[in-house]
Amino acid sequence: MKPMDPDRFRSLAASSALQKVLQSEFCNAVREVYEHVYETVDISGSPDIRASATAKATVAAFAASEGHAHPRVVELPKTDEGLGFNVMGGKEQNSPIYISRIIPGGVADRHGALKRGDQLLSVNGVSVEGENHEKAVELLKAAQGTVKLVVRYTPKVLEEMEMRFDKQRATRRRVNAS
Repeated sequence: MKPMDPDRFRSLAASSALQKVLQSEFCNAVREVYEHVYETVDISGSPDIRASATAKATVAAFAASEGHAHPRVVELPKTDEGLGFNVMGGKEQNSPIYISRIIPGGVADRHGALKRGDQLLSVNGVSVEGENHEKAVELLKAAQGTVKLVVRYTPKVLEEMEMRFDKQRATRRRVNAS
């Protein structure tokens, strides 16, 4: 018996892996959502346009269900009372910077567009992705007039980060109490 060609072997292995993915629960869920969206959404135009719009809506639905959303711009007026929210996280904590609290009655609360769980991506065009906490706070404090924030709603990641911080605090308390 002659040995199998390595390229043919890789091709069969990839095909087998692809079959597993295509038969997975996740893929079945995606297929069901796609079919539901395709059947219920009224999109005029060619079948290609309808299929493309359905695919985009399906991706957006899954992204939203996972707690991820597209970035959005929030503009807040900077007043003497500040912006009305707190942030947590940063490079030094191996996490993105998040809106951890909206101060009741504050500017952000009254404006209504910013949410607890929003990841802060930039302040007035300056990226804070991968930056430390202090840099984000400095940019927010130095901002004047209308402050343009780019944020993305990712509450599940914030919840995970808060649980990690709570565990770290509990560990520190146990170590300090010893």
